[in-house]
Amino acid sequence: MFKPLFSQYKSQILIFIGVLISFGFWYLNPFAFESASSKVLSIAILMIFLWVSDALPMPVVAVFPLVLFPLFKISPLDATAKSFANPVIFLFFGGFMLGLAIEKWHLHRRIALNIIRLTGTKGDRIVLGFILATGLLSMWLSNTATTMMMYPIALSVIAVIAKNKQEGANYPFFNMTIMLAIAYASNIGGIATIIGTPPNVAYIGYFQTKYGSEVDFMSWMSIATPLSLILLFALYFVMVKWLYPSNIIAIRESENLMNQEIKELGPMSIAEKRVLFVFILTACLWIFRSLINGVQSAVKLDDTVIAMIAAILLFIIPSGIRNHEGVQSPLLRWEDTGKMAWGILLLFGGGICLAEALEKVGLISILGDWLSGSTTNIFLLICLITVLSIFISEVMSNVAQVIVFAPVVSSMADSLHINPLLLGIPMTLAASCAGMLPMGTPPNAIVFASNHIKMKDMIKVGFVMNVISIILITLFVWYFVPLVF
Repeated sequence: MFKPLFSQYKSQILIFIGVLISFGFWYLNPFAFESASSKVLSIAILMIFLWVSDALPMPVVAVFPLVLFPLFKISPLDATAKSFANPVIFLFFGGFMLGLAIEKWHLHRRIALNIIRLTGTKGDRIVLGFILATGLLSMWLSNTATTMMMYPIALSVIAVIAKNKQEGANYPFFNMTIMLAIAYASNIGGIATIIGTPPNVAYIGYFQTKYGSEVDFMSWMSIATPLSLILLFALYFVMVKWLYPSNIIAIRESENLMNQEIKELGPMSIAEKRVLFVFILTACLWIFRSLINGVQSAVKLDDTVIAMIAAILLFIIPSGIRNHEGVQSPLLRWEDTGKMAWGILLLFGGGICLAEALEKVGLISILGDWLSGSTTNIFLLICLITVLSIFISEVMSNVAQVIVFAPVVSSMADSLHINPLLLGIPMTLAASCAGMLPMGTPPNAIVFASNHIKMKDMIKVGFVMNVISIILITLFVWYFVPLVF
């Protein structure tokens, strides 16, 4: 009797359970927190429970702070709403617009077909190709920008492969692994260089300001790049050789289909070329942003500004195709944005809002104080910091996390009279390796919107990769940081 009832009212029952857990935690206050801290933590528990249980759509849960924070006097509505206009939201917006234009004019299809032709039509090799290409790009671009570029290409590859059905092949596994590949490879590739992901930049900026000491580009790469490459190959074996083998084999029919599809596309259209121009221009500005800002002072570029420039250009540049009135339509029209995943923008607004509240009431500092008194064994401390950093970043902004924890781990290192990089580097690298939840990093959220990934599968692959990351980061930092720095 209970089972049919649960199935019928699953969402409502889960919501009730989440509210009960949250209220119970607030009422009992087992850690004896101050009132504001207890309220924020209780709301965080409710939101995380609803996100993980999938009781409500994730964007709906993300707007809870807009109601609960003012209601319970945690922060006023205008202050709470600012998180939903964070610059990273507009970085997403611009990137999504670029993806829409690539998809509208079928440029992603042309790129996807040629990737398949290079890697072959075997499922494992396609996934490996995406892992390596995405990881390489993410070393020099932000992990979010890289995912934005690869996402529409991956969707097209999925569509092309699905056309040629094979007996015994597991297409849902292939679809899921290729999507997870671009998210995780973007995160992992980003740790390889200082500019690859925002947490790296945030920590190095803090370290150089506090200690007046430079961490040069090549020194960072000498540790992080080999680590990144090992993690990329580990990702490949975990997904396609162990957990989710697709068993899609390379057959003549698939190769013929690829060649026929490429032939049918014909030469690039004017619209494709113009979208490709915007795509390349955006990528170059992201890559050479620091150089451009360094050689002149008239303008200042950042990733969000560049993404918005790209979005605006797509609505300005004509497509080369005239309508019945003889007027050329632009590459993008506002009607095209109906296909955009607007919910992801709300999801990250809610995540940023929750992270800022946790920081404001001092819960992150409390954790840092507890951490500093946990052990004086340096190896265990490195491991513990890595574990906490990677799992905390599952539920809060990794940039905010690094900004909050950088002074905590630095003061711990100073009190123990050790090189602060021994604690700072693992904290920073681990913050970019979260893979269990969609809100862990922007790339995770982007690919989760594809509907090819179930929450339980993301948690499963993400947990395995988290464990591997913890082991490798701890060992690399313990053995190589003293040699390099």
